[in-house]
Amino acid sequence: MNEFVQLSPEVAAARADGRPIVALESTIIAHGMPWPQNLETAREVEDVIRAEGAVPATIAVIGGRIRVGLTNEELQQLAQSPDAMKLSRRDLPFALATGRLGATTVAATMICAHLADIAVFVTGGIGGVHRGGAESFDISADLQELARTPVAVVCAGAKSILDLGLTLEYLETHGVPVLSVGQDNFAAFFTPDSGLKADFRMDDADTQARFIRAKWALGLSGGVVVSNPVPAAQAMPREEIDAITAQALAEADHQGIQGKAITPFLLARIKALTGGRSLATNIALVKNNARVGAQLARALQKQA
Repeated sequence: MNEFVQLSPEVAAARADGRPIVALESTIIAHGMPWPQNLETAREVEDVIRAEGAVPATIAVIGGRIRVGLTNEELQQLAQSPDAMKLSRRDLPFALATGRLGATTVAATMICAHLADIAVFVTGGIGGVHRGGAESFDISADLQELARTPVAVVCAGAKSILDLGLTLEYLETHGVPVLSVGQDNFAAFFTPDSGLKADFRMDDADTQARFIRAKWALGLSGGVVVSNPVPAAQAMPREEIDAITAQALAEADHQGIQGKAITPFLLARIKALTGGRSLATNIALVKNNARVGAQLARALQKQA
Protein backbone atom coordinates (compact mmCIF):
# COMPACT_ATOMS: atom_id res chain seq x y z
CA MET A 1 0.00 0.00 0.00
CA ASN A 2 1.26 3.46 -0.88
CA GLU A 3 2.60 5.49 2.06
CA PHE A 4 0.01 8.23 1.51
CA VAL A 5 -2.99 5.88 1.44
CA GLN A 6 -4.99 5.25 4.62
CA LEU A 7 -7.86 2.77 4.62
CA SER A 8 -10.80 3.23 6.96
CA PRO A 9 -11.48 0.37 9.40
CA GLU A 10 -14.50 -0.70 7.31
CA VAL A 11 -12.50 -0.79 4.07
CA ALA A 12 -9.52 -2.47 5.74
CA ALA A 13 -11.78 -5.18 7.16
CA ALA A 14 -13.36 -5.72 3.73
CA ARG A 15 -9.90 -6.05 2.19
CA ALA A 16 -8.86 -8.58 4.83
CA ASP A 17 -12.06 -10.60 4.33
CA GLY A 18 -11.89 -10.53 0.53
CA ARG A 19 -15.16 -8.61 0.16
CA PRO A 20 -15.80 -6.40 -2.91
CA ILE A 21 -15.08 -2.69 -2.52
CA VAL A 22 -16.43 0.21 -4.59
CA ALA A 23 -14.65 3.58 -4.76
CA LEU A 24 -16.64 6.82 -4.67
CA GLU A 25 -15.50 10.33 -5.50
CA SER A 26 -15.88 13.30 -3.16
CA THR A 27 -16.10 16.25 -5.57
CA ILE A 28 -19.79 15.46 -5.96
CA ILE A 29 -20.08 16.15 -2.20
CA ALA A 30 -17.91 19.26 -1.99
CA HIS A 31 -18.66 20.87 -5.35
CA GLY A 32 -21.40 18.96 -7.18
CA MET A 33 -24.46 19.38 -4.96
CA PRO A 34 -25.76 21.94 -2.46
CA TRP A 35 -26.04 21.41 1.30
CA PRO A 36 -27.72 19.36 2.75
CA GLN A 37 -28.54 17.19 -0.26
CA ASN A 38 -24.83 16.56 -0.82
CA LEU A 39 -24.39 14.89 2.58
CA GLU A 40 -27.71 13.03 2.39
CA THR A 41 -26.86 11.70 -1.06
CA ALA A 42 -23.36 10.63 -0.04
CA ARG A 43 -24.75 8.57 2.83
CA GLU A 44 -27.56 7.12 0.73
CA VAL A 45 -25.18 6.09 -2.07
CA GLU A 46 -22.95 4.32 0.44
CA ASP A 47 -26.02 2.51 1.80
CA VAL A 48 -27.02 1.38 -1.71
CA ILE A 49 -23.58 -0.20 -2.15
CA ARG A 50 -23.78 -1.95 1.22
CA ALA A 51 -27.26 -3.25 0.40
CA GLU A 52 -25.85 -4.81 -2.79
CA GLY A 53 -23.22 -6.73 -0.82
CA ALA A 54 -20.19 -4.50 -1.36
CA VAL A 55 -18.32 -1.98 0.79
CA PRO A 56 -18.22 1.74 -0.15
CA ALA A 57 -14.93 3.63 -0.09
CA THR A 58 -15.48 7.36 -0.48
CA ILE A 59 -12.11 8.97 -1.23
CA ALA A 60 -10.77 12.38 -0.21
CA VAL A 61 -7.51 14.00 0.93
CA ILE A 62 -7.60 14.89 4.63
CA GLY A 63 -4.64 15.82 6.81
CA GLY A 64 -2.00 14.97 4.22
CA ARG A 65 -3.36 11.49 3.56
CA ILE A 66 -5.48 9.88 0.88
CA ARG A 67 -8.40 8.65 2.93
CA VAL A 68 -10.09 5.60 1.41
CA GLY A 69 -13.38 5.33 3.26
CA LEU A 70 -14.74 8.23 5.33
CA THR A 71 -16.61 8.52 8.61
CA ASN A 72 -19.94 10.34 8.81
CA GLU A 73 -18.11 13.26 10.43
CA GLU A 74 -15.60 13.43 7.57
CA LEU A 75 -18.39 13.30 4.99
CA GLN A 76 -20.06 16.22 6.78
CA GLN A 77 -16.77 18.13 6.87
CA LEU A 78 -16.49 17.84 3.09
CA ALA A 79 -20.14 18.68 2.58
CA GLN A 80 -19.92 21.92 4.56
CA SER A 81 -16.37 23.13 3.89
CA PRO A 82 -16.18 26.14 1.54
CA ASP A 83 -12.42 25.66 1.23
CA ALA A 84 -12.15 22.06 0.02
CA MET A 85 -9.92 21.94 -3.04
CA LYS A 86 -11.11 20.28 -6.24
CA LEU A 87 -8.36 17.74 -6.87
CA SER A 88 -7.38 16.29 -10.21
CA ARG A 89 -4.09 14.52 -11.10
CA ARG A 90 -1.96 17.66 -11.00
CA ASP A 91 -3.40 18.78 -7.63
CA LEU A 92 -2.96 15.63 -5.52
CA PRO A 93 0.70 16.24 -4.59
CA PHE A 94 -0.05 19.81 -3.52
CA ALA A 95 -2.91 18.81 -1.22
CA LEU A 96 -0.84 16.01 0.31
CA ALA A 97 2.25 18.20 0.79
CA THR A 98 0.36 21.12 2.36
CA GLY A 99 -2.27 19.23 4.36
CA ARG A 100 -5.15 20.91 2.50
CA LEU A 101 -8.61 19.39 2.53
CA GLY A 102 -9.35 18.10 -0.95
CA ALA A 103 -12.23 16.48 -2.79
CA THR A 104 -11.25 14.10 -5.58
CA THR A 105 -12.52 14.37 -9.15
CA VAL A 106 -13.00 11.37 -11.43
CA ALA A 107 -9.33 11.48 -12.48
CA ALA A 108 -7.96 11.78 -8.95
CA THR A 109 -10.35 9.15 -7.59
CA MET A 110 -9.21 6.71 -10.27
CA ILE A 111 -5.58 7.28 -9.25
CA CYS A 112 -6.36 6.81 -5.56
CA ALA A 113 -8.57 3.76 -6.16
CA HIS A 114 -5.79 2.12 -8.16
CA LEU A 115 -3.27 2.87 -5.40
CA ALA A 116 -5.67 1.16 -2.98
CA ASP A 117 -6.17 -1.78 -5.39
CA ILE A 118 -9.87 -1.03 -5.96
CA ALA A 119 -11.04 -1.94 -9.46
CA VAL A 120 -14.52 -0.36 -9.56
CA PHE A 121 -15.37 3.30 -9.12
CA VAL A 122 -18.88 4.84 -9.20
CA THR A 123 -19.55 8.44 -10.14
CA GLY A 124 -22.35 10.54 -11.60
CA GLY A 125 -20.95 11.45 -15.00
CA ILE A 126 -17.41 11.58 -16.35
CA GLY A 127 -15.83 14.76 -17.66
CA GLY A 128 -15.04 15.09 -21.33
CA VAL A 129 -14.38 17.46 -24.20
CA HIS A 130 -16.09 20.77 -23.53
CA ARG A 131 -18.21 22.37 -26.20
CA GLY A 132 -15.87 24.40 -28.38
CA GLY A 133 -13.04 22.12 -27.29
CA ALA A 134 -11.76 21.81 -30.84
CA GLU A 135 -10.63 25.45 -30.53
CA SER A 136 -10.11 25.88 -26.77
CA PHE A 137 -8.53 22.46 -26.07
CA ASP A 138 -10.65 22.41 -22.89
CA ILE A 139 -10.61 18.67 -22.28
CA SER A 140 -11.18 17.08 -18.89
CA ALA A 141 -8.25 15.24 -17.32
CA ASP A 142 -10.76 12.43 -16.68
CA LEU A 143 -10.34 11.26 -20.28
CA GLN A 144 -6.56 10.97 -20.14
CA GLU A 145 -6.86 9.17 -16.80
CA LEU A 146 -9.24 6.67 -18.37
CA ALA A 147 -6.59 6.05 -21.02
CA ARG A 148 -3.87 5.25 -18.47
CA THR A 149 -5.34 3.99 -15.16
CA PRO A 150 -6.91 0.49 -14.92
CA VAL A 151 -10.17 1.20 -13.10
CA ALA A 152 -13.72 0.50 -14.30
CA VAL A 153 -15.80 3.68 -14.03
CA VAL A 154 -19.57 3.28 -13.71
CA CYS A 155 -21.33 6.49 -14.75
CA ALA A 156 -24.45 7.87 -16.39
CA GLY A 157 -22.35 8.66 -19.44
CA ALA A 158 -20.66 12.05 -19.68
CA LYS A 159 -22.19 15.25 -18.38
CA SER A 160 -24.61 16.62 -20.98
CA ILE A 161 -22.98 20.08 -20.76
CA LEU A 162 -20.12 18.58 -22.82
CA ASP A 163 -19.55 17.76 -26.48
CA LEU A 164 -20.49 14.09 -26.25
CA GLY A 165 -19.50 13.25 -29.80
CA LEU A 166 -15.96 14.57 -29.36
CA THR A 167 -15.76 12.92 -25.95
CA LEU A 168 -16.48 9.52 -27.49
CA GLU A 169 -13.99 10.23 -30.30
CA TYR A 170 -11.30 11.01 -27.72
CA LEU A 171 -12.01 7.80 -25.81
CA GLU A 172 -11.88 5.78 -29.04
CA THR A 173 -8.55 7.33 -30.05
CA HIS A 174 -7.06 6.35 -26.71
CA GLY A 175 -8.48 2.84 -26.77
CA VAL A 176 -10.90 3.27 -23.86
CA PRO A 177 -13.87 0.91 -24.33
CA VAL A 178 -17.35 2.21 -23.57
CA LEU A 179 -19.81 -0.43 -22.38
CA SER A 180 -23.50 0.44 -22.31
CA VAL A 181 -26.00 -1.09 -19.88
CA GLY A 182 -29.58 -1.73 -20.97
CA GLN A 183 -29.35 0.07 -24.30
CA ASP A 184 -27.10 0.41 -27.34
CA ASN A 185 -26.40 4.14 -27.00
CA PHE A 186 -24.16 6.16 -24.72
CA ALA A 187 -26.00 7.82 -21.84
CA ALA A 188 -26.19 11.61 -21.51
CA PHE A 189 -26.33 12.20 -17.73
CA PHE A 190 -29.70 13.95 -17.23
CA THR A 191 -31.22 11.97 -20.12
CA PRO A 192 -30.79 8.26 -20.88
CA ASP A 193 -29.88 8.47 -24.55
CA SER A 194 -27.31 10.73 -26.22
CA GLY A 195 -28.19 9.43 -29.66
CA LEU A 196 -24.58 8.20 -29.99
CA LYS A 197 -23.70 4.52 -29.98
CA ALA A 198 -21.51 3.02 -27.27
CA ASP A 199 -18.87 0.48 -28.28
CA PHE A 200 -20.49 -2.59 -26.75
CA ARG A 201 -23.74 -3.38 -24.98
CA MET A 202 -23.35 -5.52 -21.87
CA ASP A 203 -26.38 -5.66 -19.60
CA ASP A 204 -25.23 -8.00 -16.82
CA ALA A 205 -22.40 -7.71 -14.32
CA ASP A 206 -20.88 -11.13 -15.05
CA THR A 207 -20.36 -10.27 -18.74
CA GLN A 208 -18.99 -6.84 -17.87
CA ALA A 209 -16.56 -8.44 -15.42
CA ARG A 210 -15.35 -10.98 -17.99
CA PHE A 211 -14.72 -8.18 -20.47
CA ILE A 212 -12.78 -6.11 -17.95
CA ARG A 213 -10.70 -9.06 -16.77
CA ALA A 214 -9.89 -9.99 -20.39
CA LYS A 215 -8.77 -6.41 -21.17
CA TRP A 216 -6.42 -6.24 -18.22
CA ALA A 217 -5.17 -9.83 -18.66
CA LEU A 218 -4.06 -8.84 -22.16
CA GLY A 219 -1.92 -6.09 -20.66
CA LEU A 220 -4.04 -3.35 -22.24
CA SER A 221 -3.61 -0.21 -20.20
CA GLY A 222 -6.34 2.11 -19.04
CA GLY A 223 -9.83 1.90 -17.70
CA VAL A 224 -13.29 1.00 -18.92
CA VAL A 225 -16.36 3.25 -19.05
CA VAL A 226 -19.60 1.54 -17.99
CA SER A 227 -22.39 3.79 -19.24
CA ASN A 228 -25.51 3.23 -17.13
CA PRO A 229 -28.46 5.44 -18.14
CA VAL A 230 -30.52 7.34 -15.60
CA PRO A 231 -33.83 5.52 -14.93
CA ALA A 232 -36.53 6.76 -17.30
CA ALA A 233 -38.86 7.74 -14.46
CA GLN A 234 -36.28 10.22 -13.11
CA ALA A 235 -34.88 11.42 -16.45
CA MET A 236 -35.35 14.91 -17.85
CA PRO A 237 -36.74 15.52 -21.37
CA ARG A 238 -33.83 15.80 -23.78
CA GLU A 239 -35.14 18.90 -25.59
CA GLU A 240 -35.68 20.75 -22.31
CA ILE A 241 -32.28 19.98 -20.84
CA ASP A 242 -30.55 20.84 -24.13
CA ALA A 243 -32.20 24.27 -24.20
CA ILE A 244 -31.42 24.97 -20.55
CA THR A 245 -27.82 23.79 -20.97
CA ALA A 246 -27.37 26.14 -23.93
CA GLN A 247 -28.65 29.03 -21.80
CA ALA A 248 -26.33 28.15 -18.90
CA LEU A 249 -23.35 27.85 -21.27
CA ALA A 250 -24.11 31.27 -22.72
CA GLU A 251 -24.23 32.77 -19.22
CA ALA A 252 -20.90 31.14 -18.32
CA ASP A 253 -19.31 32.54 -21.47
CA HIS A 254 -20.72 36.01 -20.79
CA GLN A 255 -19.32 35.93 -17.23
CA GLY A 256 -15.93 34.59 -18.33
CA ILE A 257 -16.19 31.43 -16.24
CA GLN A 258 -13.59 28.85 -17.27
CA GLY A 259 -11.56 25.86 -16.12
CA LYS A 260 -12.47 24.03 -12.92
CA ALA A 261 -15.20 26.55 -12.08
CA ILE A 262 -17.31 25.91 -15.16
CA THR A 263 -18.85 22.53 -14.27
CA PRO A 264 -20.04 23.55 -10.76
CA PHE A 265 -21.40 26.81 -12.23
CA LEU A 266 -23.29 25.02 -15.00
CA LEU A 267 -24.76 22.39 -12.69
CA ALA A 268 -25.90 25.10 -10.27
CA ARG A 269 -27.47 27.16 -13.05
CA ILE A 270 -29.21 24.12 -14.55
CA LYS A 271 -30.59 23.31 -11.09
CA ALA A 272 -31.93 26.84 -10.76
CA LEU A 273 -33.37 26.91 -14.27
CA THR A 274 -35.13 23.56 -13.75
CA GLY A 275 -36.52 24.51 -10.37
CA GLY A 276 -34.44 21.81 -8.67
CA ARG A 277 -35.59 18.96 -10.91
CA SER A 278 -32.08 18.42 -12.30
CA LEU A 279 -30.76 17.85 -8.79
CA ALA A 280 -33.36 15.12 -8.20
CA THR A 281 -32.26 13.51 -11.48
CA ASN A 282 -28.61 13.78 -10.47
CA ILE A 283 -29.30 12.04 -7.15
CA ALA A 284 -31.32 9.28 -8.85
CA LEU A 285 -28.63 8.52 -11.42
CA VAL A 286 -25.84 8.33 -8.83
CA LYS A 287 -27.83 5.84 -6.76
CA ASN A 288 -28.55 3.78 -9.86
CA ASN A 289 -24.85 3.78 -10.73
CA ALA A 290 -24.02 2.66 -7.19
CA ARG A 291 -26.25 -0.38 -7.61
CA VAL A 292 -24.66 -1.37 -10.92
CA GLY A 293 -21.16 -0.66 -9.62
CA ALA A 294 -21.63 -2.85 -6.56
CA GLN A 295 -22.92 -5.69 -8.72
CA LEU A 296 -19.86 -5.34 -10.98
CA ALA A 297 -17.49 -5.35 -8.00
CA ARG A 298 -19.11 -8.53 -6.72
CA ALA A 299 -18.80 -10.17 -10.16
CA LEU A 300 -15.12 -9.23 -10.45
CA GLN A 301 -14.46 -10.59 -6.96
CA LYS A 302 -16.25 -13.85 -7.80
CA GLN A 303 -14.25 -14.31 -11.00
CA ALA A 304 -10.87 -13.49 -9.44
